[in-house]
Amino acid sequence: MPLQDFVFYFKLGWEHIISLDALDHQLFILALVAIYSYVNLKQVLILVTAFTIGHSLTLLLSVLDIIRFDSKWIEFLIPCTIVITAISNLFRKNFSLKSIKINYFLALGFGLIHGMGFANSIRIMLAKDQNIGWGLFGFNLGLEAGQIFMVIIILLITFFIFNYTRIKRLSWVLFISAAVFSLALKMALERIPFN
Repeated sequence: MPLQDFVFYFKLGWEHIISLDALDHQLFILALVAIYSYVNLKQVLILVTAFTIGHSLTLLLSVLDIIRFDSKWIEFLIPCTIVITAISNLFRKNFSLKSIKINYFLALGFGLIHGMGFANSIRIMLAKDQNIGWGLFGFNLGLEAGQIFMVIIILLITFFIFNYTRIKRLSWVLFISAAVFSLALKMALERIPFN
């Protein structure tokens, strides 16, 4: 695969997370990461990689035309995954690493749904390309890089908040999760596919 093709797909993956049109993915990452602090960088990186794995799997299955779902339902289910993640945060009593292991499964499982959100678009692009594997690799590497960039920004903010303000971790988690819940619920209600 020529380098410019790899760069094209990498940039596509990066923008899939970083662009202004990617609010649903950004809210999901924020909800996932909200319960962690900067000292949990390793766990957070594993978490976003679990999301990328789920995302990659559905992209691959879709590009190979093994699975297809109605895009209206996927666009509705994506904010539902954010709502569920935010609710999980709101009812959490503690933030020990043992108690938040469920987040790895949420990230992997919900990554499957989020991957379907972009599947139709990338299927068309990759179907014309004979190097499907390299295209998916470039896209997923860009996706992972975008997520890591977001995680670093979020954890830098939490570092500042926890070290230079009187805001407690529980207050931070409740505030962020409630805000994410509200935005995601509005998105879900706007995308209800029964019409």
